[in-house]
Parts: sequence; structure tokens; C-alpha cells
Amino acid sequence: FLFQTVLHPLCVKYPPPTKYRRCFLTELIKKHEATGAEPLDELYDTLAAVLNEEESTRCYKTYFLPTGECVTLSESVALISGGTTGLITWDAALLLAAWAAGNVEVFQNRTVLELGSGIGFTGIAVCKACHPKKYIFSDCHPQVLKALAENICLNGFVLEPGTAHPIQPEPHSQEPKAPKHQDPALTIAELDWGGVTDTQLLDLQADVVIAADVVYDPEIISALIGMLQKLSTIGADGKPPEVYIASTIRNADTYHLFQAELTEAGIGWQVIPAHGHRILLDDVQPNITILQLFL
Repeated sequence: FLFQTVLHPLCVKYPPPTKYRRCFLTELIKKHEATGAEPLDELYDTLAAVLNEEESTRCYKTYFLPTGECVTLSESVALISGGTTGLITWDAALLLAAWAAGNVEVFQNRTVLELGSGIGFTGIAVCKACHPKKYIFSDCHPQVLKALAENICLNGFVLEPGTAHPIQPEPHSQEPKAPKHQDPALTIAELDWGGVTDTQLLDLQADVVIAADVVYDPEIISALIGMLQKLSTIGADGKPPEVYIASTIRNADTYHLFQAELTEAGIGWQVIPAHGHRILLDDVQPNITILQLFL
């Protein structure tokens, strides 16, 4: 059991937070001692090694997808770091990725634009599970963009030239397998919703637009809706893109304001059933919805 968890090769190479491993091992030792079995030196040696580690502001988290593939990310251990909340993975990203894995036809062989990509979980998961033709990650915070580029390459993908500072890909598979599908073309766009221009959006030509956990502050809702309105006139083949936005409803007033402003802007919406589409059953909050928008 120890070598399938804390000492698993993936966990050794990309260690989760020190505090998490310490708590896990402490609980495992308690359960083992409660059986009355002989003490296992390996358990105590592993805990001692973790206790001697210095706490870091960064850690790795690995998420296993319904397809069996995994996504490993370098994340912040703090909810807010560097003046942004974009350096960790939020719950709505997990649900949106799981929904995407169950609706591959929405993304397969299409161009996908993600708004507010953060450190990249949803996009990397979609690229691994849904095989889009092109995937455009986007964000605006410099630290987030840097972490995003690193995580994309950490998972074995290569960014298109000129989209970010060059980083060598580092696949985390012990025995890399030949890909079953051609990797999508991946780019990163620096998009500030409030200041984005039609010229910036012209080259995107997205068939599908997605976003997770971007409806959390009333002050940015107008900028988000303005961005969606611009995208409605610059879709692929002259058609507005399909839009899916996943939100954790932390503040009902903010969420209802978003819905009201969508309606006022002439953007239709409907709630997409997402029951059963989960990656981490115990960790995902129940109050998460996915809206399909009609631009």
C-alpha cells in the first residue's frame, strides 16, 4: 500500500504537499498500529523523511482522469499567492474536465479557447481526453502565465513557437507510449477581458469557448460578458462559438447577477446536467453548475 501511494514513482518524482503526506502517513500508521500487527520500519522511515523536509510554497498534485491518464501540475500551497488566486486548481475545473471527458464530440478536432486557464488543469485534461485540433489557453496574470506554460510542458505537450518562453517538455510517464492521437496545436494567449480588442481575437477563430471558476467577483462580470459579445462576432466560419462555463456558486447573488447580465446582453443560457461527471468524488463541492451560453 505504501508503494502505491506515498512511495509510488509518480509521487516520488512529483511530491504532493509535505503537510498532506505527513497527515496521510500519520493516519496510515495509526490504522496499522490499531491492528496489533508488528511495526513496519518502512512506515516510520518514510514519515521521518517527510518530517525532515522543508515546507515549500509550491507542490505537485496529480489528478487521474476517467480515461486512465493523469494530469500532474505544479501548484501553490496557498489559496492566494502573488496577488492572485490563479495558482491552484479550483473545483469547477475538475467538474468541467470530467464533463468534457464524457462529451468528447464537443471538442474533438475543433479549436477550443479557454478563458481564465489558470495553471492549466482543465485544458490539459481536455487535450488528453478529447483530442481537439487546437487548444488556446488564456489568462492575464504574469505569474499564472508562467506557471501555465510550465505545466503544459510538464505533461508532455509542446507549445507552438512564439507563444511563451521555451520550456523543454518533461513527460512524467516512466515508459512513454506512442500517442494514439496527434497532439493538438497548443498556444497561450494573454487576454485581459477589459482591454481585449477585435484584432487580438481575430486569429483565435474558436469553435468552442470554455471557462471554469471565472464568475466569482461582481466587478469582472461586465468585462467577461463584453469579451463573450466580441467572440460572438469572430467565431470560426462566421458562426458564434459554443460556450460552456462551469461555476462554483460561493455567493448566490454574484451568480444570479451573472445570469441577469447575460440575459440583459441578449445572451441565452441553460444549465447543463453534470451529475455523475466527477474526478475527485470527495473533493468536489456539490454546488457547481455548468451553463451553456448561446451567443
